[in-house]
Amino acid sequence: MEKIRVASLMKIHRLGLTDYETTWKAMQAFTAQRAAETPDTLWLTEHPPVYTLGLNRKDAQPPQRSDIPLVLTDRGGKITYHGPGQIVLYLLLDLKRREMTIRQLVNHMENAVIALLAEYGVTATNRPDAPGVYVANAKIASLGLRLKNGCCYHGLSLNVDMDLSPFHAIDPCGYRGMQVTQTRDLGINVTMPELAEQLVTLIQAKLVA
Repeated sequence: MEKIRVASLMKIHRLGLTDYETTWKAMQAFTAQRAAETPDTLWLTEHPPVYTLGLNRKDAQPPQRSDIPLVLTDRGGKITYHGPGQIVLYLLLDLKRREMTIRQLVNHMENAVIALLAEYGVTATNRPDAPGVYVANAKIASLGLRLKNGCCYHGLSLNVDMDLSPFHAIDPCGYRGMQVTQTRDLGINVTMPELAEQLVTLIQAKLVA
């Protein structure tokens, strides 16, 4: 009973605009220091322009522009872009306590984004060969996680109302020619804070289901 009670607890931290590398280091520290009773946490944030390159670096092409910093990080996956107008949601979870696999968590994350878009009449899908969420083959949400001692960190990003041109300088998530899109271009005229709160609610519902 105690295990179930602790696993159901979840704190939400709304961080506003944060530096990517500072936030990443804070996630590492939180995960290293957490105890068996530490509540799971969702960090909701937004980053200044930054490219991040995950651990799957084989054949990864560097950005074809030098005005945006590139950070070598420890999440799974290859290269992506974060910038203003994009929802970033980090999930700091004790998966061992939840008796949940990474694959199950990825499914929950993708399905939460798909459900969010469906609320606005947009049909989205996932792909078995490329984690994330897609609308008409254009990527709208990216996923990347790190598992350590049964606990995970990193999470997902959802393009809302941003300058998409930095994606043109990379192969998004390692896929050459992959198109990207965002909620604004799909006719979803809802503010970023509103969408962020809806996404948090859907993620929480998936995790306690």
